Amino acid sequence: MPRAGLTRRMVAEEAARIADERGLDSLSLSAVAQRFGVAVPSLYKHVDGLAGLHREVALLAAAEFGDRIRAAATGRAGPDALRSVADAYRGYAHDHPGRYAVLQKAPGSDDPEAQKVFYAPVEVLAAVLRGFGVGDDRAVHAVRVLRSALHGFVDLEARGGFGLPDDTEETYRILLDGLVRAFQDPAGNALR
Repeated sequence: MPRAGLTRRMVAEEAARIADERGLDSLSLSAVAQRFGVAVPSLYKHVDGLAGLHREVALLAAAEFGDRIRAAATGRAGPDALRSVADAYRGYAHDHPGRYAVLQKAPGSDDPEAQKVFYAPVEVLAAVLRGFGVGDDRAVHAVRVLRSALHGFVDLEARGGFGLPDDTEETYRILLDGLVRAFQDPAGNALR
């Protein structure tokens, strides 16, 4: 018997939970349908197949992620803002590994709604970097540098890539110190 009152949002939230619990690669329409006690075809009223399910999880995740890093940046500037946003970035990746994974592919140009939602976190990062004097003409490059550094760390951390016994928190602090210095460097900063 179909579950009454099922909505697109409910489907996206349950799919996001499954992605976090089992991994994004394990997300399927049948897994979501099973959670709701419905047949797979009934989900097509709410999502356009597996690709649509992934899109809905991505929209949900991008909005959540944007809210989290925006809250971390609010009321802060310069190094304090960068460190706070980096912590929020890392925390989101730890708390929601499946949702974080779906954020790693930018939406296509044929999906303006998704582009807008995905761009919100980028705007937060760009605003933080403006506090270091990064101009609009270099913002894309600076955001890419910041995202690459943070993603590389959290991805290695999540995959168990730091196998040596040295403290990863110390490594993370060193990474952030290096990013702060790189963005503060007034002499020859290629990102200004």
